[in-house]
Order: sequence, then C-alpha cells, then structure tokens
Amino acid sequence: MLEILYQDDAIIAVNKPAGLAVHRSKMVGNAEEFLIDLLREQVGGTTYLAHRLDRATSGVLLVARSSEIAAALGEQFMGRDVHKQYLAVVRGWPEPEEALIDYALPGSRDTGPRREASTTYRRLATVEVPIALGRYPQQRYAMVLAEPHTGRFRQIRKHMAHVHHPIIGDCQHGRGDHNRLYKQYFSCHRMLLHAWRLSFAHPVTRAPMRVEAPLDAAYQALLERFGWSLPVL
Repeated sequence: MLEILYQDDAIIAVNKPAGLAVHRSKMVGNAEEFLIDLLREQVGGTTYLAHRLDRATSGVLLVARSSEIAAALGEQFMGRDVHKQYLAVVRGWPEPEEALIDYALPGSRDTGPRREASTTYRRLATVEVPIALGRYPQQRYAMVLAEPHTGRFRQIRKHMAHVHHPIIGDCQHGRGDHNRLYKQYFSCHRMLLHAWRLSFAHPVTRAPMRVEAPLDAAYQALLERFGWSLPVL
C-alpha cells in the first residue's frame, strides 16, 4: 500500500518510495511496477500525474483526479509557483553553508540544448566518520536542504555534483566509492534524496497547501546514527 499524505476529490499526495518508477518510460527500462498503476488500483478512478520524481528519489508526489486538475497544477509548476524542499546527504561539507547554484543544464539527453537552472542549498548538519577511503583516513558528509527554482531533469543531482558534493547513492552523477561505503558500513542501498515538502495553491479552492513526506526507515536510521535531526522550518 502506498502512503497517502493528503487526499480529496481533486488531488492526492503520495509518499513515493525510493526505487519505484512513477510511470512507464524509456528511462526506467524493465521496471515491473509503476506508482501511477498501484495508486489507481488503491484509490479507484482516474489518476493523472501533476509532476514527476526520479525513480531513485523518494517523497511527495502530487497526483490529480482529472486532466483539468493536472493541467492547473502543471501551470503552477511551470510558473514556478510551487515551492519544493528536498533533503539530501552529500559527500563533503559544502562551503559556503548556503548558496545559489546557477548552472544551465541539458534535458534528458546530455547533448541537448542547455537551459537555465538554479538551486539554493543550505547545509543543515555535518558528520565525520572514521572510515578510510582513498588517501583520507576519515570521510566527511553533510545533510543539505535543497530548493530548486527550476524543474530541469535530475536538477538537484546534477547541481550538487557540479559543486563537487554529489548525493550519496546517486549512480549516475555520484561517487561509486562513497556509494559502496554506505552500503557496506551503513546498510544504506538507496539514493539519499528525498522530496520532503511541497507548497502550492489548491487547484480548486486556491487555499495554501503544504504537504510533508516522512523519511523511510533507511534514511531515518542514517540520521539517527549520525545524530542528525530534521530542521524546524
């Protein structure tokens, strides 16, 4: 059963599990299950995606009950009226602690034209673990709050890699040695990017909405191990 965070006659907000593809596409290959199909079976009736999350990313996903509602939500996303907050665990300690990454990105094809893309990050917590890797006897990691202002393909993942602080567990843009370290020492087998909060206007009532998705067990266990806590915002 999918965890439903909010539901009414117009919209459904789901806490998407890491590793579950949202819908069929060439990008996900031979996936056997898709969130949109599972949700349709769970709630009955029609469901339309209002936006998307990468297969490896967890967190808040908005689904509309009609094509008209999906279009209305899509306008909010396109108009940058939706406020998105993600939690990520990255390699190293980003400096400065808060910054805007303004770096144009291509679409799903790396050879495609680049379009403006910007993400604000804020460093929330740090840890140094006594595990040797390469030429360093200890490894540094940080939890960051990432707020994308545009909606480019894998934007946060690419932006954090661009500033040399890739997200742990990111197979495409991260560091394989650190990904393996987390599997071996922390039993963490997922990418540590979570769509934590989504703020938007309800497409029917225009009431302000803020939906928050709790972390899964693997992500939460890591925070507890490092002595980290979620920010109060």
